Formats: sequence, structure tokens, C-alpha cells
Amino acid sequence: MPDRAPLIITATLPPEVQSWADRLRRTHYPPDRNQLAAHVTLFHALPPSLLGEARTLLAALAGEVAPIAAWIDGVMDLTTGTAFAIHSPAMLDLRAQMAEMFHGMLSAQDQGVPRLHVTVQNKVLRAQSRALQQELEAQFVPRSFAFAGLELHHYRGGPWEAAGRWTFRGKRRA
Repeated sequence: MPDRAPLIITATLPPEVQSWADRLRRTHYPPDRNQLAAHVTLFHALPPSLLGEARTLLAALAGEVAPIAAWIDGVMDLTTGTAFAIHSPAMLDLRAQMAEMFHGMLSAQDQGVPRLHVTVQNKVLRAQSRALQQELEAQFVPRSFAFAGLELHHYRGGPWEAAGRWTFRGKRRA
């Protein structure tokens, strides 16, 4: 029977940003819903039939592209949650290249240009999300980093199942 689990592509955060975001997520995300590490989603639901093609593409891109510059530039309101907005024109350019390769196979959600972010709280009451946003905005300091690579996951309803991870090691700037 063919695998029916949609595929998710994420951008890999560097270890120091990953641990910072995971710490905030453990503190502020409802514990019964916090099944994932902090992440930056590039594609939410690619068809499972693209597994081989996605692995080939992500491996090729990682081999060509250098780590991608980005910066966390503010607190993002998710209405019932809170995230940090990430600005990275080069990552959006790389994602556009991937979207072109997957043309005709993208879900409605994945057809638009994403607002890159890392979620630290979700599925809470509006008052809770606003309170956290105000707290985080009061102490916010922009920070720069470089995305370390790309990851592929199977979505099976709960924690994601890893399907591959590729580290940027090329010379080309995205």
C-alpha cells in the first residue's frame, strides 16, 4: 500500500537558535499539544508521491547552496499564538526555486509566498497570546543567523517522522 502521509519541508535552524526557540516553545506552548521541536516550515503538505523527487532536489540544493542569511526581526501575532518573524529574502528565493520544481503538485496553502516564522505558542486563548506578545516585544532584540540546511518530514498526525536532513555545504549564495 502506498504511503499516504503528506510531506513537510522545513529550513534547519542553527543549534543556538534551535535551542533558544525550543526553550521558549517548552515554556509557552500548551504541553499537551507540543509534539514538535521549533521549526520553520517551507512547505506544509506535499504529496507523498514526491518523496524520491524531494529527496533528490533537497540533496542537490544543499550541495550547491551556502548557509542562508536570515534574521529574527520581530514578534508575530498568530491570533491564538505567538511566533517570531524571520526575514530571509535568500530563503524565500530558494523556496521559490523549489516551488517551481514542484509546480502543479502544491496545495493551496503552499502556492503562496510564506511568512517565515518560528512558532513558540499556539492554540491558546487570545488574551494569553497577546500577553506573551507584549512580554516578548518588551525584551525583543533582533538577531541574525544562517539557516543550516533543509529537512523533509512525513506528517502522520502527531510528531513528524524524519525523511531526510541535508546541511548546506555549497558555495552558491541562494
